[in-house]
Amino acid sequence: MNETAVIQALAALAQELRLRVFRTLVVAGQEGLTPGAISELLGIAPNTLSFHLKELAHANLVSQERQGRNLVYRASYQTMNSLLAYMTENCCQGSACLTDQATSCNC
Repeated sequence: MNETAVIQALAALAQELRLRVFRTLVVAGQEGLTPGAISELLGIAPNTLSFHLKELAHANLVSQERQGRNLVYRASYQTMNSLLAYMTENCCQGSACLTDQATSCNC
């Protein structure tokens, strides 16, 4: 991932509603969600949601697929993973950054 794409993705996620939409799509997994379902889950007006989905798609963070009469949006895991890899590429000068205790989650 090049620096321009990283900046574009981070800029898209630097807005509260877009971040919420993206995280909702990540949770939804490969099934994705229709705009109606996203709107209902997050309480976002359809026209507002449309604008934010367009911005996320422009940053390659989401994809859309037509299924019959519906559009289904999915998080782009490839872009997300590339962004995370870019951000942590030279983390801690090659040493382990977190101890086992810090990475264990009791969620």
